[in-house]
Amino acid sequence: MYIYSINRQAGDRTSATLYSLIETAKLYGHEPYRYLRQVFTELPKAQSVEEIEQLLPWNLV
Repeated sequence: MYIYSINRQAGDRTSATLYSLIETAKLYGHEPYRYLRQVFTELPKAQSVEEIEQLLPWNLV
């Protein structure tokens, strides 16, 4: 997976972050597509750092 970016360095960082999130989700037993869908659905609703942290793979049941 490659995320296109005019700034190659930023694109590389973005890809690495996404890969890391996917692999961590898998490590904690989440199916990557479902996990990302849940995160991208709930993240805009988050009002605090604590609510964002609840979306991390190790905090979801």
